[in-house]
Amino acid sequence: MKKALLALCTTALAPACAYAQSSVTLYGIIDEGLSYFSNAATANANGSVSGHSAVRLLSGVMQQSRWGMRGTEDLGGGLKTIFVLENGFDASTGKAGQGGLLFGKKAYVGMTSPYGTITLGRQYDTNVDMIGTMEAGGQWGGYMAAHPGDLDNINNTNSTNSAIKFTSNNYAGLTVAGMFSPGGVAGNFARNRIWSTTASYSSSALTLAAGYLDVQNPNTAFFGSGGSPAAVVNGVPGNNMLSPVYSGYASAKSMTVLDAAAAYTIGSATAGVVYSNTRFRDLGDLSSGPNPRGLSGTAIFNNVEANFRYQFTPALLWGAAYDYTHGNSMAGQGGASYNQFATGLDYLLSKRTDVYIIGVYQKASGVDSTGKAAVAAINGPSASANDKQAVIRIGMRHKF
Repeated sequence: MKKALLALCTTALAPACAYAQSSVTLYGIIDEGLSYFSNAATANANGSVSGHSAVRLLSGVMQQSRWGMRGTEDLGGGLKTIFVLENGFDASTGKAGQGGLLFGKKAYVGMTSPYGTITLGRQYDTNVDMIGTMEAGGQWGGYMAAHPGDLDNINNTNSTNSAIKFTSNNYAGLTVAGMFSPGGVAGNFARNRIWSTTASYSSSALTLAAGYLDVQNPNTAFFGSGGSPAAVVNGVPGNNMLSPVYSGYASAKSMTVLDAAAAYTIGSATAGVVYSNTRFRDLGDLSSGPNPRGLSGTAIFNNVEANFRYQFTPALLWGAAYDYTHGNSMAGQGGASYNQFATGLDYLLSKRTDVYIIGVYQKASGVDSTGKAAVAAINGPSASANDKQAVIRIGMRHKF
């Protein structure tokens, strides 16, 4: 009798056991190499700034070095629970990235269904997901080939905390996504709020994408979303916006980014274009950040990138890109312009290991956000001391 009862229970529970299949995967990237900078800004004892060439061992240029865990559990009926915990780190020093956060790249849990995927936690905005891979920096150039200061965040300089995101399944080439992060400030629903929405369409040769990002109080909610935001002084948040391209606009009450991109593939060649319009709105809000120049109004940047890549063999890829960024006039002074050229060569030694070389040159002109003559500001550890800068990077990347 006991054996019969046990057999009956086992049979009854079999479908549930069959569905309760789960897996956890450990993964990561280590990206390390030598980078040469021309005109790297150096502060002198008398307070002046001069430029000197520098060679540095830098981690995470093509892709940030990271390790993480991802897991799934099959719930049956087309439903699965998923999670991702991802830590960024500096392979040169062993330090944690994102201001020392344990899982500063990603930390979310969610569920997939026959209609799409919903995730909750720290994650990328939807423009990064769908348009970031169409930018030269997201393909073969790394963050050094991203737009000046990554002002439109397509290269994901800033992740979003406390975000709820839905990404649809692909329907005849069309995918749509939306993200919302409530500000979490009692009595002020709009403060620190972030949302984005993006759509993409892909056929055998053509890819199109467009998206919109809206950030309230960007200096604190977005640029200060890492583990070590600048301190508050006399009630005014410190400046978390470090690039001279936009560091003078920390007092913006809101930031909006409108993106669009297109790419077309013929054989082994792919040509693409990316456009973004970035606006730092309602300058002068001291609850958002400092405003030493007393600015008001809206700072506007228009950015256009044309990129090209060619796959010579399954193991060898070459890419090139030109990027133009222009900011509007503020405080009666002409805005800044940035012309940037980038090229890169990537060779796969195996499925998991590649070596690469990237070269970037940037020329700046006009007056930047700080009210000074614009300096070249290729993304990296140091802006230039003058209006020109070149970077050469030789690196190795291993994925596990």
